[in-house]
Amino acid sequence: MRENIWKYVAAVLTLLLAASSVAVVLLYMQNSELRNYTPPYTNVTGNVTSTVMVGGPSNASCNSTAYLLQINELQKQIDFLKAQLRNQNQPGGNATIAVVPIFGLIDEYTALNVVPVLRNIARNDSIAGVVLWVESPGGYVGPVREIYSTVRKLDLVKPVVAYTGGMAASGGYYIAVGAERIIADPLAEVGSIGVIYVHYDLQGNYEMQGIKVEVFKTGPYKDMGAEWRGLTDEEKAMISETVNTYFQAFLQAVSSGRGMSLNETKRYATGRTWFAMNVTGSLVDGTGDLDHAVDVLEGILNVTNARVVIYNGPTPSHFGIFGSTALLLDPRYVNAYLRG
Repeated sequence: MRENIWKYVAAVLTLLLAASSVAVVLLYMQNSELRNYTPPYTNVTGNVTSTVMVGGPSNASCNSTAYLLQINELQKQIDFLKAQLRNQNQPGGNATIAVVPIFGLIDEYTALNVVPVLRNIARNDSIAGVVLWVESPGGYVGPVREIYSTVRKLDLVKPVVAYTGGMAASGGYYIAVGAERIIADPLAEVGSIGVIYVHYDLQGNYEMQGIKVEVFKTGPYKDMGAEWRGLTDEEKAMISETVNTYFQAFLQAVSSGRGMSLNETKRYATGRTWFAMNVTGSLVDGTGDLDHAVDVLEGILNVTNARVVIYNGPTPSHFGIFGSTALLLDPRYVNAYLRG
């Protein structure tokens, strides 16, 4: 790092925190009726016992002009300080571009591998920028958010371009929006903006097997989500609010990263994916292959013929959903990883 660079980092992070706080207030205002909202529960027969649609009322509205102006002003200050950081961090001599892959389901082991790599690159003066190669349908909320946060910090110091050749969905897309640009193969699937919560209710199965479960707990919610019993209506409402909170954070990340209003972001927040060629200019910046992503990064850096170094991807880990949990995962991939 160049001398005095960290004072700029601290200033940018402070502004990012302020912008995020204002955005959270804005999201809260737009969903102020959530606590009074009772989600519909539809009982059906078969393997699926209930379907819960999570989301605030669509008619929630507020006068948010002042907050939007405040966010806009904070973003201008962030962009200015970001430019100062980039100028101080220009490498001497021939530029090197690092390609960092994030492949497969995203869990704590993925974060344990990827986060140190990105942090080391931020301190490596010989590396000018990063292509983040994402091929993932998503994963657990915690690891996804940790990697996203690290990508955001790295992009303050060195430009990051996200690339996908096949799929950047849900948590994979969440991470990608932390980059300055997103490039994708025209037929790559992107999006799946949403959260899914998986719960097992095996009480009937236990009873058929003659299994009796005795639980000693210190509070009424200590075993909430446990597979040996179903969820009460109160617990379903609590989980719905938790999932919606994660969803609002996802919306804010996409809105901030893609420069879209919250209302525009919500248009894409149905949980589905799109071919990149159909959402160019919104969910992605352009289409092309990995070489094109490198070219885009060279353009940002104003260099040509950069040396490209591809890092080894993390070793695939076991991804199994063993209990009730909220996931940033494309729903088409849930069944394959249930109780892996």
